[in-house]
Amino acid sequence: MDAGAGKVGDLVVPLDADVFLRSLLRELAGTLEKVVGLDEASGYISIVGGIMGEHMNGAYRRALQVETLTREQIGEVLVDLKRRIEGDFHILEEREDRIVFGNRRCPFREHVLGRPSLCMMTSNVFGSIAAENLGYARVDIEQSIAAGDAGCRVAVYLTPKEMPEPNAREYFRREE
Repeated sequence: MDAGAGKVGDLVVPLDADVFLRSLLRELAGTLEKVVGLDEASGYISIVGGIMGEHMNGAYRRALQVETLTREQIGEVLVDLKRRIEGDFHILEEREDRIVFGNRRCPFREHVLGRPSLCMMTSNVFGSIAAENLGYARVDIEQSIAAGDAGCRVAVYLTPKEMPEPNAREYFRREE
């Protein structure tokens, strides 16, 4: 038997847990988009994003030792959580009624390309955290790496609007 390139354990193979999980999410999103369509796939991913938002909101509240995050803390928390998962989000604009974020690197890296349903993770995490703390949020993903843009532009509106942006998703505080 030919030994080939050496021991299997010593081979250089571009595979680790991070690459595996990003690839898994890409393929799962792609399969959902093909089987049930983009809107339904986005809906399924939204459910997961909402749950993740709840977990992250609780983790930051506990770490900050507060019952509710302020508007200022929300901006800081959203940038920080994306940094921790290797995104490059930053605040472009911050006003009383909105926070607009830019992003130069998606946490899903190249695996997000052509998978716009994965943007629902950002929408739901941002929306659920803002709404749970301030009562309301509306998230509009104006630009995304997934759609082929050079970066992302995500607007989080903090006050309701009679005629919201057509692609925006609204979030409300859950009543317990």
